[in-house]
Amino acid sequence: MPSGAPKNRRPPGIDTRPMVVYGPLVSFSRPHPKVFMTTSTFPNSRQQLILVVLMGCSLLIWLDNTVLSTTLETLADPVRGLNAGPAELQWATGSYTLAFATLMFTAGALGDRFGHRAVLATGLVVFAASSVWAAYAGDAGQLIAARAVMGVGSALIMPANLAILMWTFTGPARSTAIAISSTTAGVGMAVGPVLAGVLLDHFWWGSVFLVNVPVVVLALIGIALLVPNFRSPVVRPLDPAGMLLSVTGLAAFAYGLIRAGQVAAWGRTDVWAPIVVGLILLAVFVRVELRSKMPSFDPRLLVQRAFGGGNVAVGLLLFAVSAVTFYNAFYLQGARGYSPIEAGLAGLPTALGAMFGAPVGARLVRRWSLRLVAVPALIVAALSMGAYGLFGLGTSLVWIEVVLLVQGLSIGMVLGPVTAALISTLPLERAGAGSAVTNTVRQAGSVIGIAVGGTIMSIVYRRAIEPSLDGVPGPLREQARVSAEQARHIATTSHLPALGRAADDAFVHAMHVGAVWIMFVALFGAAVLLLALRSGRRPAVAGGVPEPARDGGPTADETAPRAGAEGLTAREGDDVGIR
Repeated sequence: MPSGAPKNRRPPGIDTRPMVVYGPLVSFSRPHPKVFMTTSTFPNSRQQLILVVLMGCSLLIWLDNTVLSTTLETLADPVRGLNAGPAELQWATGSYTLAFATLMFTAGALGDRFGHRAVLATGLVVFAASSVWAAYAGDAGQLIAARAVMGVGSALIMPANLAILMWTFTGPARSTAIAISSTTAGVGMAVGPVLAGVLLDHFWWGSVFLVNVPVVVLALIGIALLVPNFRSPVVRPLDPAGMLLSVTGLAAFAYGLIRAGQVAAWGRTDVWAPIVVGLILLAVFVRVELRSKMPSFDPRLLVQRAFGGGNVAVGLLLFAVSAVTFYNAFYLQGARGYSPIEAGLAGLPTALGAMFGAPVGARLVRRWSLRLVAVPALIVAALSMGAYGLFGLGTSLVWIEVVLLVQGLSIGMVLGPVTAALISTLPLERAGAGSAVTNTVRQAGSVIGIAVGGTIMSIVYRRAIEPSLDGVPGPLREQARVSAEQARHIATTSHLPALGRAADDAFVHAMHVGAVWIMFVALFGAAVLLLALRSGRRPAVAGGVPEPARDGGPTADETAPRAGAEGLTAREGDDVGIR
């Protein structure tokens, strides 16, 4: 930019006189048809308070995800829970992730149209109401429905949360704010399981959902007092066709995968037909978005090597993380017999490792390069997941904790630096849509990971338990085939201790088989990341030119996704809209 050029460019015809922000309101000396402001308008103290509020909203989602994983074993119990089978538990987790994954890009468009503060507050209210519904669900079907609505709330929260953060901070402060905000993932992972364990030891299972309500109340107060209603000057049209195609496509695909686990066969029409239909619908969805001039979900962003490859690699990692977390919940509380609080404490090394792994990875990236740090870390994460194939009923807890710590550290060293590299290049005008692409890929990886991982476990378990059911009465035999939890319950009530031991052995065998498949998926993600992060130049720093990168860094062009079909890009000092 020439030395005499103004820093803040405003559209022609717009009054450039200063404006003053009072709380969530804006006061002007006279009416304006369209008002733009720079993010530097906010004093530092208010920026920090807004960051605290946004971190609370993000923490809410991470807490909910982790408390549910600790609650799965209780929900499967016929006495203390809902007597939920494996497929119902997969859907209790998957319905939330499905809604989350497929509605985020629509939520981003709503934020651009109605303001990100309004969408964020709406998402929090929906999340709180559905949390109460989930807490008092009378059966597994009601819980699945409530969890789907919770996913809608989360989908409204996440893009708005990130858009507000990006428009509140500018320059180096934005990268710092993103890094600080990302620590909520580690905090949620650490606190969630322990909190769920304490609640389950003292109250009924629904209490793990009710804890969301006071967090929502505090967040809403902070939003009302501090957060302006940012809106993009470029309003994207809503995309009902894209939303319908993505929801139905991913739901049909996941249904076929989960159904395969229920019937222990892949050749049935009710298994392969939904999978094929789901894939066709998802292909049509991509085609519709590519033909749109202003797509809500822009597949073009994924075509760029660094941005697309990085997202695919992280999506595969979260596929593996979701599946192995699903296994771990049943391994610790079911096969090993730990109480919920003991299982929550046993899982702390993973959370602490993720918390420390992200900043360690960021420092190493500054010294070397993203590829030289993230790819080996992803390989180590894959091998640590494969180590579940070595766990048995008598494995030392110390060995398990070491593996979980290594797993957490390596995952943090991937997610932290890669997330920062991808999010920092998002165009400001398309903050909602750009973040929706990233989050949708990751959540889709999670929902498919739960479906595939749970299905592998169900199929292998059924085959492994079958030889031990010869002496079990007919009606009880089918129940024992459903899950190890059901078999243990039958063993206790019918005084069949051999059946309980057989169920534990069958589950551990199923976990071993699943762990090997999960490891290969994560290793494939490492290969994708290796190809995506080829040598090149470092992205340009604020106000400068691209710096030469050490071997393994993506080029500036490759890390800067364009804003939709028009190729809009954000530059430091650009104005953003506010209402």
